[in-house]
Amino acid sequence: MIRISIVKGQGPVLQIAEGYSVTLDPKQQKTLMERTNPEWPCTWFTPRLTGKGFFKDVYSVMNAWAANHGAIAYGHIGADLITLASMLRIPVAMHNVPEEKVFQPHCWGLFGASDDPTGADYRACANFGPLYATNR
Repeated sequence: MIRISIVKGQGPVLQIAEGYSVTLDPKQQKTLMERTNPEWPCTWFTPRLTGKGFFKDVYSVMNAWAANHGAIAYGHIGADLITLASMLRIPVAMHNVPEEKVFQPHCWGLFGASDDPTGADYRACANFGPLYATNR
């Protein structure tokens, strides 16, 4: 699941939650759909949890998510999206992509310690500036 938000003063920010689509029991499905607009398309999704940070549990993921919806992609493409975001200089606010699958430009390491990859991502993107300006 992915979401890109436009944050005033920041620009675009990407969120990524890799996981799996799930099928609910028909009674659960009906109950939940009646709490929202049942005419909207719906895919039930569960994120892959890490036990810490934004991905400590499902509640933590949804609490950090910018809205109650996102775009669903087939397959785990989070690593590719992180690389693309780096190329476009869009910071990634949260993700659960395994560290060994993440590829960013080598110079990203010059913007912070490995224990703060999100902060380093924001600093690198701010330093290099947006590839495409949002205020034109």
